[in-house]
Order: sequence, then structure tokens, then C-alpha cells
Amino acid sequence: MEAALQSGGGWCDGLHPQRRSGIPNSDSKMSYGIYIGKNHTAEGVAYLAGYGDEPSSHWLDVVERQRHPEGASIKVGVTAHADLPGVLSEIPQARETARHIRVNYSFYKGTPAPLTNGGLNEHGVAVRDIWSPSRPELVAMTRKDQTGPNYSDLSRIVLERAKTAVEGVRLTGALIAEHGHSTYGGNSNIIADSGEAWVVIQFAGGQGLWAAERLGDDSIRASRPGYIGIIPIGDSESQDFLYSPNLVDFAVSQRWYDPASDEPFDVNKVYGDGKGKWEGVSWIEDELTSLARRPEKIAIEDVIWAVRTERLTGDTAGYGQVVPLVDAHHPELRMLWHTQIAAVAAPFVPVFMGVSEIPPEFQMHRYLTAGEAERFLDDRQSDDKVSLVPQDIEATRSASHVFKRLLNLVLRHSEVFLPEVTALWKACERKLLQTSIDVSKAARILLDAGEPALAAKYLTYFTNTELVKALDSAEELAAALDIRSRALYGINSASKPLGPEQVW
Repeated sequence: MEAALQSGGGWCDGLHPQRRSGIPNSDSKMSYGIYIGKNHTAEGVAYLAGYGDEPSSHWLDVVERQRHPEGASIKVGVTAHADLPGVLSEIPQARETARHIRVNYSFYKGTPAPLTNGGLNEHGVAVRDIWSPSRPELVAMTRKDQTGPNYSDLSRIVLERAKTAVEGVRLTGALIAEHGHSTYGGNSNIIADSGEAWVVIQFAGGQGLWAAERLGDDSIRASRPGYIGIIPIGDSESQDFLYSPNLVDFAVSQRWYDPASDEPFDVNKVYGDGKGKWEGVSWIEDELTSLARRPEKIAIEDVIWAVRTERLTGDTAGYGQVVPLVDAHHPELRMLWHTQIAAVAAPFVPVFMGVSEIPPEFQMHRYLTAGEAERFLDDRQSDDKVSLVPQDIEATRSASHVFKRLLNLVLRHSEVFLPEVTALWKACERKLLQTSIDVSKAARILLDAGEPALAAKYLTYFTNTELVKALDSAEELAAALDIRSRALYGINSASKPLGPEQVW
């Protein structure tokens, strides 16, 4: 593993050869992540938050800790249907994988489902996956038979195996060095725990190139796309950077960097799009920095705002996620705040690591799930024509469908409906915040008393009750807005999609 490292230091649509400018087009998706160090927050707790940009279905999943037999393997990579095609391969599975919470989704070109952008594991390691475009020459040199973990594989494996953030970085580097990396044109992750976070960039080209920058207690960092600037390549004592052993030498061999010059080694300039911070990143980092300067600093409500704000969040966001990076006495008490679709029209609800199940409404449904249009809930069909969704689950409401309907009602007339809906969800979240603190205290008492089963029942009841209450509220709110919208504005089926202006 150490050989894969040198100390001293999704854009999941990929880049076709004709898209080498790195400018996103109409079918691109990018995702969004923010990290806030604990010195900037009111509670003295760091946060990792964001969302994924995917049009396919999303569902919440709590994956149990598992033991795997010796010699077990997992399938990784992309297929010939990817924008940058590749070949699926198998790599060794860990003997034990950690319990974790993640959001899955069902489609990205040539990438086998279920897919994930990250989540939170029982050890307190959180992951976010965000697109990061590599320079055109790297995209062009990517082999059509590339192999190795894709962006989703890396996010999932870090959740399954890493016990600290830096371990997640080293694991990523080791996997790329040993098995390669199936790229879609460049990718990044933010990997965080209660003490630090790391931005990790994986570059296209099949050369095993990657770089990581440490973020600490005083950091505020947004990624969309993910970026790393100047790294001190001559400082062998630096603890703030890790990178592949060939990072500098390969750039020199391609004449992208001249070591004889006085120029510093700027990772984004040498291997990325050369743009540094994009406009939206600069805006939200400046906003959060201003909030941090207040006597009250940044509260969780401010982190939620940074994911919800209509300047950054719209229909492309498949879900919302806010992770308080706490030092939990019991792993069961770790939690993340979740919205099933874009937070601009959905409330955040706390989901505890210790829950034993997720409400069926928030599990995978057929709505927007890839391939379901050609399947039936009828076992008289051939196996490949039977739905992947159990009938009992499909018989429940789809949370994604309910919240997406509300989102569209809000976006059609956002100047009227958005302030009302935002005020409602903020009020609900304020009550949930205090209640979740009390629930965590009560569950800790049970866990300290050696009653993990009772604690799991209690945490499951609370989490599931609040998720379903949020869904009920959204359904009733959508019905009310539908009546108002029809009466005030009518329905124009020929109109174009509407919504507030976004920075990106």
C-alpha cells in the first residue's frame, strides 16, 4: 500500500473526445460537496454535506456489517456502454465490511447499478463523490479497455473498509495502483472524519495519477467540480498532501510542468481544467466564510441552507445529505440528515446508524429506476422481464415520486410557493433538531445499560416515524399547491421548465 503513495506533499457523464473543453453540456451531471471544519461551527463539530446529480431513481439504504469468506471478490469497473468504455473485472473483497448508510441510484452510462456517491459508515468516515474534469490529453489517452474500480466502486469501498479519512485516501491510492481506475473523464471525493477531511482527485488517462489535499479544523471547502491547487512537491515533511509516486514525473515527461521553472506545481493547472474555483464554488465558500465570522458561527441550519439554497439546488439534485462528523460514544448514534430529492423542496430528516430498517416508502421503487419500463410485477414473465422491486414495496408510496411532484409544483411558481415551503421545512427541522438530541441521549442510556436491541428499536421507531411524517406532509402540501396552482395559473403543457436562476 505504501508503494502507492508519496507523502510530501461525478462528473459522471464523462468527457467524449468532442467534449474535451470540460464545459458541461445538457446531459452532464456534476454533484456538489462542502466541508466545514469544526472551528467554524457553533457546536464545534465538522460537517460534510452535499448532493448527487443524477436523473435516475434514488433510495436510502442501511447496509449491515458483513463477514466475507476468504477469496471472495467484487465486480468493479465500467462496460462498453460507458462514454469512456472499459471492461468489468473482479478484485478481492475485504474479509469484513462496515455497516454504513448510503443513497443508491440506478443508472449511469455503462456503470453497473446500484451506484452511490457516498454516505457515512459506523467508524465515522463520510464520503462525497464529485466530478473533477481532467485535462483533454488525459481523457484522450484513456484506453478503451480500461479496468479497475469506477467512481461509485471507490466511494462504496471506502465506506465499507475505511476507519479514518486518511485511511480512505490511502485505500483509494492503493486500489488505483493495484487494479487501475475506470474513469469517465476525471473524478474527486471528499473523505472526512471527525478530525479532518481530504479532497482526493482521480485523473483520467490510465496512468494511476491521483492527488489528495488535507482539510483541517479551519477549512471551508466546496467542490463542484473538485479541485486542488498548489502542492509543495519539494517539501517531504508536509502532512497535508498525498499523491501518486508518478504525479510530478509524468507531468514533466509530457512537458506540462517544467521543474526548472520558478512556477509552483498547481495540480488543477497541470492535470485539471485549469480554472481553479468555479463561480458557484467561490460564491458558497464566501457565503460560508461570512457566516463563520459571526459570533454564533455556523449552525447546522446554515449547513442545511448551503445544500438547499435555490442558487445551487434544483431538479438535477437527486437527494440531499448533511453529516455531522461527531465523535460518537456508540457507533449506533452516528447519523446523517437526508432528503429523498432536492432539498430545495424537501425536509431534512435525521437517520441514525443504529436503525434496523428503512421505511418501504424510501426504498427502491420503479419510479425512474433504469430498466423498469420493460419489466412487469408478474412472475409468469421470464426472469429478465420481472421487476427488480418487490411487489410489497411497490404497493407503498414512492417517496421520490411524492417529493418530486412537490418540487415541480414549487419550481413552476417559485416566487410564490418557494418561500412558503422553505419556511415550513425550516420549522419542521428546528423541532427535529432538538428532538433528535433527546433521542440520542435516551438511546445512549440504553446502549450504556447493555440494551442494544432496545436502542435499535427506539432509533428505528424515531427515524422511520419522522421520515414517514415528512412524506405525509409533502403529499398534503403538494395537494394544496396543486389546487392553488390550477386556480391561479392553470396548466400549460407546452411551457418550458421553470425555476429560480442558479449559479451553475
